[in-house]
Amino acid sequence: MFSILIANRGEIACRIIKTARRMGIKTVAVYSDADKRALHVEMADESVHIGPAAAGESYLVMEKIIAACRRTNADAVHPGYGFLSERAAFAKALQAAELVFIGPNPKAMEAMGDKIESKKCASAAHVSTIPGYLGVIADPDHAVQIADEIGYPVMIKASAGGGGKGMRIAYSASEVADGFARAKSEAASSFGDDRVFVEKFIVDPRHIEIQILGDKHGNLIYLGERECSIQRRNQKVIEEAPSPFLNDAMRKKMGDQAVALARAVGYDSAGTVEFVAGQDGSFYFLEMNTRLQVEHPVTELITGIDLVEQMIHVAAGGKLALTQADVKLNGWAVESRIYAEDPTNNFMPATGRLVSYRPPAEGTHQGITLRNDTGVYEGGEISVHYDPMIAKLVTHAPTRQQAIASQCHALDAFVIDGIRHNIPFLSALMRHPRWHAGNLSTAFIAEEFKGGFALSEPTGCLARRLAAVAAAIDDLSAVRQHAISKSVRGMLARPHRRERVVMLHAARFDVSVETTSDGCLVRFDRDEEPAHIVVSDWRPGQLVWCGTVDAENMAVQVRPVLNGMTLAHAGTHVKARVFTRREAELITFMPSKKVDAADTQLHCPMAGVIMLIAVEVGQEVKAGDPLCVIEAMKMETTLHAARTGVVSKISVRTGDLLAAEAVIMEFA
Repeated sequence: MFSILIANRGEIACRIIKTARRMGIKTVAVYSDADKRALHVEMADESVHIGPAAAGESYLVMEKIIAACRRTNADAVHPGYGFLSERAAFAKALQAAELVFIGPNPKAMEAMGDKIESKKCASAAHVSTIPGYLGVIADPDHAVQIADEIGYPVMIKASAGGGGKGMRIAYSASEVADGFARAKSEAASSFGDDRVFVEKFIVDPRHIEIQILGDKHGNLIYLGERECSIQRRNQKVIEEAPSPFLNDAMRKKMGDQAVALARAVGYDSAGTVEFVAGQDGSFYFLEMNTRLQVEHPVTELITGIDLVEQMIHVAAGGKLALTQADVKLNGWAVESRIYAEDPTNNFMPATGRLVSYRPPAEGTHQGITLRNDTGVYEGGEISVHYDPMIAKLVTHAPTRQQAIASQCHALDAFVIDGIRHNIPFLSALMRHPRWHAGNLSTAFIAEEFKGGFALSEPTGCLARRLAAVAAAIDDLSAVRQHAISKSVRGMLARPHRRERVVMLHAARFDVSVETTSDGCLVRFDRDEEPAHIVVSDWRPGQLVWCGTVDAENMAVQVRPVLNGMTLAHAGTHVKARVFTRREAELITFMPSKKVDAADTQLHCPMAGVIMLIAVEVGQEVKAGDPLCVIEAMKMETTLHAARTGVVSKISVRTGDLLAAEAVIMEFA
């Protein structure tokens, strides 16, 4: 094969291009109107426009993909995941066009593409299956009868389903009747197939999958497992390999069954057999994905096997160079899916321009590997037309705890501005004690984040550490300003005092800063608060403070604001205001007024000058968002939104002098 067309977009297209480039293979990208300037288009050797932004008019049109192959003389097609990747009809169309499909043969795809038929096939191959009824269910009464025989709870699932669509859990006969109707309706609208089946629902289940690899010569192996139990609405959020739940005996049993199923359907590429596992060690076949999985990087890192390279190799007719005995699992890998979504607003998708996009550096250092699979770049846009995934951040280390620790640090150091994203949620989850203990189930997020996710303010030891970081940042800035003021002729040198008052919202820390040989020592006035040794090479203007506090690594997001900075770390977010002792005394005399949550107007709390307007008409604001800055008595005060709303009118301009109680802006 000399040329591969990638029938996909985004991070998976970029990931395939990287391997093809390393193998010396030419790549062809396809793109829609929305992806004209996408990263995968830039990375590929050649690109072809295939239509409008809507996937149904571009990436899902087989004829356009084949025409693009003809136009570029591509020899093969890699479908990635999603879109056409599991369409047997697409594989057949490529065969008819004498093009190589880099994936399994169509018969294997057809056998595993239907959930009812795949379960029948699994049962025939002596693979453990969940008790259930796989025939056609006539009506709600029939569904109730089946559920009564199986025993509650039961799962009602669409036969042609995926991604959690057409799926309902029922704990009683009445819930079965309602769930049956809803599942059929959703299945029909989502997949054009309203068939559903009923099976036993495993309480407190874990989601574990086995990666398999086969060739066209009958060779099949499994490459260990992935734990995918951290899910939200049946969508995976965090994956790891291996699973903290499996022992060697269970791993072999699941692996052998996965290979048996693959052999039964003549599977000949990379694929994944998914199992649901009970906390008692029982496990049952769930489904088979006849494609490359989103979470494949964790398997690659613990085995050292490039799955895309293997898929290309076997599609070209090559034999697997590995036997089962050659597969060794090395260390631990953890993957976080970074999405453009607002975790504080029920994870609603977010779109817009990536004003800043600076992931931590990839590579291996001191036995820790960091990998970032992405399809975006700084200045690019997250489109409304496709999946809102920004990146997959993966860390690999000798142990699970080391992989988690490095993942925590990498998440905290990941800079994304311009859109809302789920990094704060991932960072908080990564530090959850139940996650660290490996006590997982698919209900983890629902159980541990029952009220949803909200950014919290740091407390206890973390608050003191962040206060120390804020003091160190302010001290560095003060030293710099002092040096500048001394060097400017005629400018009065600004005195540099090492005593500070750090305010993390309402929490006050009186500190003093002392310079050490490699950093600074931040002492707290209260004896019960220990001093912190803060070391960093951070410089003003950098968006991430990376360094150590008491020899422990920390990465803190830093954004300057008037009178201080905002700090974000480990799922917490706080505005840090740093004052001299005298300024702290004077600030107590500043009048303050909270905007009434029921008020539709923002009033000026004192006579003052408008220094900054931080919003514009039509902009949606949330409680706590900065609205404007007022200067009075040489002190600046930021006014914040007290509730969610939309700015409908702004009555002032920067520089205006306002009387107390004057209307600044109004909200709808």
